[in-house]
Amino acid sequence: MKAHSRIPRSRIREQELNPVFHFQDKKEDSQLLTRARIKQALKSGVLNLSGKGLATVPEKVWNLSDSEENEKEVRYDLDRSNEEDSWWNQKSLTTLDLSSNTLTTISENIQNLADLTVLNLQDNALTSLPSGIGALTKLTKLTVSRNKLTELPDSFFQLKELKHLNLSHNEFPELNPNISDLIMLEVLDVSFNSINALPGGVGFLVRLQQLTLNNNHLTELPNDIVNLRSKYPPWGWGWKNKIRRKLIHCLPFDAAPELQKLDLAKNDLKKLPPVMGELRRLECLYVQHNDIDELPDFTGCEALKELHISNNFIKTLPGDFCENLPQLKVLDLRDNKIERLPDEIALLASLTRLDLSNNTISSLPSCLSTLAHLVSLQVEGNPIRSIRRDIIQCGTQRILKTLRERDGSKGKLEAQSKTGSSSVVKSSIFAAESTFPDVYQMRKGRALIVCSKGLVDIPEAVFLDALEACVYNVDISKNKLTAVPAGLTNLSSLLTELNVSFNLLQTVPAFFSQFEKISYLNLSNNQLADLPEVVGLLVTLRELNVVSNQLKRIPDCVYELRGLEILLASGNQIEEIDATEHGLGALKRLATLDLANNNIKHVPPMLGTLKNITTLELIGNSFRQPRHQILEKGTESIMSYLRDRIPQ
Repeated sequence: MKAHSRIPRSRIREQELNPVFHFQDKKEDSQLLTRARIKQALKSGVLNLSGKGLATVPEKVWNLSDSEENEKEVRYDLDRSNEEDSWWNQKSLTTLDLSSNTLTTISENIQNLADLTVLNLQDNALTSLPSGIGALTKLTKLTVSRNKLTELPDSFFQLKELKHLNLSHNEFPELNPNISDLIMLEVLDVSFNSINALPGGVGFLVRLQQLTLNNNHLTELPNDIVNLRSKYPPWGWGWKNKIRRKLIHCLPFDAAPELQKLDLAKNDLKKLPPVMGELRRLECLYVQHNDIDELPDFTGCEALKELHISNNFIKTLPGDFCENLPQLKVLDLRDNKIERLPDEIALLASLTRLDLSNNTISSLPSCLSTLAHLVSLQVEGNPIRSIRRDIIQCGTQRILKTLRERDGSKGKLEAQSKTGSSSVVKSSIFAAESTFPDVYQMRKGRALIVCSKGLVDIPEAVFLDALEACVYNVDISKNKLTAVPAGLTNLSSLLTELNVSFNLLQTVPAFFSQFEKISYLNLSNNQLADLPEVVGLLVTLRELNVVSNQLKRIPDCVYELRGLEILLASGNQIEEIDATEHGLGALKRLATLDLANNNIKHVPPMLGTLKNITTLELIGNSFRQPRHQILEKGTESIMSYLRDRIPQ
């Protein structure tokens, strides 16, 4: 008590509070830029001050490209035996990371860093950018997401070399029309703002490959957004357009890529431009959570692989929509108003995932069973009367099997050929008179597809023709192969997708390790009891399908696939789940995990800690917990249930 009596009460309370947050002053900010950190920045050209609690940027940062200042910073090192430490060998600053601080302003002196190519200012409290930023003419990547910006200075649009621009999570009410001056942009992210319209000039960004606009207030898109498809935009009058044309003409003939990813999710769109088909290189389109009631004409979008259009008001799926999308793999139509599916859906020969949940569909067409690649069919929440509920709960393979048994695909094809229908005749199944496609056919789709031919082997000459056609997609499913044809090795440097499902394979050959670009591998419906270590060498693999084999556990090699996003292993004999850091916990990108219809007796609570999982299927196993009622509620409920049972 005597000791405390000498200390003011306010001081005692301050010690007791021990505040967590402390705003640094300029002196403390400057002390963080130590001599050692400066020296390292001058050696590498990179200065990382991320997450340092900076309220201001130390003034020395703006002078790191000054040779006289550089000499002062290293002159203290009297040992000249190391030539690399000499001031004349120091590099100008090219990368500056000031992210995750509490900065409210950036000094105009930033213009001194003329050699800067990468600047990261994300996760601060910036309300404006300095006009001096326009002097950074070498800047190629700028990230200012998670700030409080409402506008950009006029000088900003002088950054002609800018390729990556991230303005997400700010407070922009509109996108400045001068954005069209940034003609080298390849990636533009303005998501999570308050933008309600796009300027017409966005069509001038002919190099744009990714455009992210989700979580805004867009009600419509300008028609010239389809200009992002072409090498040369429709030039108007004016000196700016003439300059743009001259710059674009200086590029190599095929140097300018086209828009590949367009994200418009969670806006107020009522329709899409009727000329969407002009985006010929578009691969991924996200328009979920809008007010769209009709699909546009996608004729020309032959490269489209993913279409996410859930949570809208679409009532019909046009037949010509299915005819014009040969590469479509993912079609998400959940939470719409669709009443029926057309028979032409069988023309989506590459479809792997189809989500029809929460529509008003009363029956499923039998031709769905002809889709050789379909591994995930979601139909929950529909008033389907043609298939029993218990069959639907058993999952995709059981539904497709029921459809095949009810009205086989062969009978369907014959019936439609008699009536003159072209719906399934136009599918990827080749004509009976030719067992193997010729080079011309393969070159047209960059694919070798030989399905349902009853083949026991495939000649090497077929794969040599595929090599000449630069094939990257091989589908030899639904045959009688007991071994993977050795001729596949001819395509080892090209192959990205391989489907050998519905065969009689018992082993995977060692030459799989040569597939250096493969991203999709379908081994489902074979007789595999294990996978060899070579599968673990497929570092580019994103999706692995081993459904309906004879696996008693998830092979160890699977845990080496650190880029894996989708693992489908239902219909096996798997008995346990390894969710530790040496098992599924090592797959940091895993988003879809299907372990339905196995022999799993226990679900470890640690499985709930895998944060990236968005789809988890466990129905049809012998465990008691989680209960069936929890499983029916979906992935989020299952993961929450498991997390709640992790021992403290």
